[in-house]
Amino acid sequence: MTRRLSLLLWSWMLFVPAVSFAEEPAVKLKADDRIVFLGDSITQGGTGPNGYVTMIRQALDKKHADLKIEVIGAGISGNKVPDLQRRVDKDVIAKKPTIVFIYIGINDVWHGEKDPARGTLPDAFESGLKEVIGKCRDAGATVVLCTPTVIGEKNDGANALDAKLDQYSDISRKIAKELKLPLCDLRAAFVEHLKAHNKDNAEKGVLTSDRVHLNQAGNEFVAKTMLKVLGSQ
Repeated sequence: MTRRLSLLLWSWMLFVPAVSFAEEPAVKLKADDRIVFLGDSITQGGTGPNGYVTMIRQALDKKHADLKIEVIGAGISGNKVPDLQRRVDKDVIAKKPTIVFIYIGINDVWHGEKDPARGTLPDAFESGLKEVIGKCRDAGATVVLCTPTVIGEKNDGANALDAKLDQYSDISRKIAKELKLPLCDLRAAFVEHLKAHNKDNAEKGVLTSDRVHLNQAGNEFVAKTMLKVLGSQ
């Protein structure tokens, strides 16, 4: 990461909205933690040179070099909750994680926009998430559940799938509360940020490049929001 990006990463920490949690405090890092980020194309892209996973790795290396924390990306483009159910053993449990961030839901909503059969029904979304979470916890990992972010950045609730994203975010919030998981409420953070910073009510270009996938500012925003969960700011 360039010096400029490094400075941006830390200066933005001051302006990221507070992370919402269920009933437990932020995750406390310890020596030899292995953090896996499980998700879709947003997480897959997050492992790139300027992606949020890479930024988190660099931030932890800088602030907690003594802990020797390992950061692993496990995102695959197009994934939905059923895909995570199929690959959690191979792509997460086999890595022996101590912390797992689950950032999923965009495709579960988006793919069902024109054909409901291609998306994930709410009941399947909830039960599938609980299965993935259960496997991670049974393996000894602390799970941080993230809400899905945006499909369109208009700040007035006018994006076509806003209501459905809110519904699925509420499912994740409910699961986090029931299972007493730390909750990284990315949707709430994005909505708050866009109300404050998307003055032109643009459909994209503030935190995303195409309504969904993160641009540079979006990767920085997600990295800093997640770092708050880890108490590393």
